Amino acid sequence: MGLLEGRTILVTGVTMHTSIAFKVAQIAQEQGARVIVSNLPRAVGVTRRAVRKLDPVPEVLELDVTDDDQLAALPQQLRDLGVEKLDGVVHAIAFANPKTALGGKFLETEWEDVSVAVHTSTYSYVSLITALDGMLAEHASVVGLTFDATVSWPFYDWMGVAKAGLESANRYLARYMGPRGVRCNLVSAGPLDTMAKTAIPGADAFNDLWGERAPLGWDTKDTTPAAKGIVALLSDWFPATTGEMIHVDGGMGSTGA
Repeated sequence: MGLLEGRTILVTGVTMHTSIAFKVAQIAQEQGARVIVSNLPRAVGVTRRAVRKLDPVPEVLELDVTDDDQLAALPQQLRDLGVEKLDGVVHAIAFANPKTALGGKFLETEWEDVSVAVHTSTYSYVSLITALDGMLAEHASVVGLTFDATVSWPFYDWMGVAKAGLESANRYLARYMGPRGVRCNLVSAGPLDTMAKTAIPGADAFNDLWGERAPLGWDTKDTTPAAKGIVALLSDWFPATTGEMIHVDGGMGSTGA
């Protein structure tokens, strides 16, 4: 029996087959889950092509988590697919304008671009779960993705600030969802050669850093370790863990200079 046998999981932010979210969907299916995926309406065609590699091919929903109307419609969309309860939700959504909010322009970024980064990368974590609150099963698990924002990183700029907000929001979400039996955790993965990473100017410098210093080593092309960490948190093997950030980064988070 798989870790997620008989469970229904929503995985947001599925893009190409190189994305962490895609690998989560794949492994969750292998572990027995029914998986439903989502992406932005303008990018959902890419998602549909990517998930053809999965067996069975999951249902794909169009979802912009910054759109209140789409969030309000999400529960009915799921019911139309025969879903009455969700056992897990994966939030794999983040965005900051690479031309203005990333790449060393921190002191020049205007509020309009900062607000987009915070809305998409931070607030949507809470607003998504709020929209789905009535559909979450007892002992459901929510998992988000971060890049350890307890320190500053070169080039990461306002996305780093947004991720710091996400990490704080996760702790508060865990506080308020805990009495309902819902666990909320984040996985902090090392740098991976995903479409999201390519949008960060100068981000390839992280590859060399991890290659030199991660105690276990780190393969920037392998999304499997991060995805397995997420699937483990979705399972009942972490029944008393919530409000945490779990590092899946080859041990880099534990090292100093």
